[in-house]
Amino acid sequence: MYAIEIDNVHKYYGDVHSLKGVSFNVQQGEFFALLGPNGAGKSTLINSMAGLVKPSAGHIRIQGCDVVADYRHARRQIGVVPQEIVFDPFFTVRESLDLQLGYMGLKKREHQVWLDELLETLDLSAKADSRVKSLSGGMKRRVLIAQALVHRPPVVVLDEPTAGVDVELRQTLWQFANRLHKQGHTIVLTTHYLEEAESLCERIAIINQGQLQALENKADLMQRHPYRILDVLVEQGSVVPAALQSKLVLNDEKRWSFKLHKQQDSITDVLQQLKMAQVVVQDIETHSPGLEEVFIEMTKRAHKESEHE
Repeated sequence: MYAIEIDNVHKYYGDVHSLKGVSFNVQQGEFFALLGPNGAGKSTLINSMAGLVKPSAGHIRIQGCDVVADYRHARRQIGVVPQEIVFDPFFTVRESLDLQLGYMGLKKREHQVWLDELLETLDLSAKADSRVKSLSGGMKRRVLIAQALVHRPPVVVLDEPTAGVDVELRQTLWQFANRLHKQGHTIVLTTHYLEEAESLCERIAIINQGQLQALENKADLMQRHPYRILDVLVEQGSVVPAALQSKLVLNDEKRWSFKLHKQQDSITDVLQQLKMAQVVVQDIETHSPGLEEVFIEMTKRAHKESEHE
């Protein structure tokens, strides 16, 4: 049984086709990234998984439970940490968590140890009896995380969890997410900080314009990018040869970066061009692009293709 099954899901908002037959599965215990540009359909898909949006067609199952036909059981299997900070101003932190337990039909006394552990882990113990409205933005986000986890869901969705938070909270969030993952929870992450997805996730899905554009292991996805970067350290005041201008992606006075196609461009040819132009090369270094470059390349290409349809 998969942790999440997305089967040919479509969603229409009037004439807007937000999701266009999206299908993929997430394995049990996986740390999975769901990436895409703004407006790609990520939020619609996550809201459909959480039962907040009803798909126009197709099926979504969480731990084998259909989110429409078996919605009560499906919602107990998933916890979603939303992008927006949403809270009830009249309740304390502890009351908010108790209320969330009640929504799930669970009894406080049976989960008190877990609630206390959540408060301690998220550094909320000292604020447990404070009204949520009085907390800082970072503390409110911690409360959202605690609310999503009060029922110990096997599947946890982190929707832009580090947007606008400070470095300390970001580190706390990732330590906690890694801890949940090691305990067997399935983690789905959406983020615009692609270095986070690159560091944490095992498989990556890219959704763009309502369609699944890629679904691969991280290493395989990175290998699909046909370029590498050549960094060249030169004497200050050197002039980039005209023949290499089209490949130049960075000109930082003494350091030039060239984007080279792995099959079509030769590093030796570039160095020869520099030598012919009497550019003194002091050092060189090559590296493969990170996930951010791969993501930009793929989504930009898809956008250009759609414009020519």
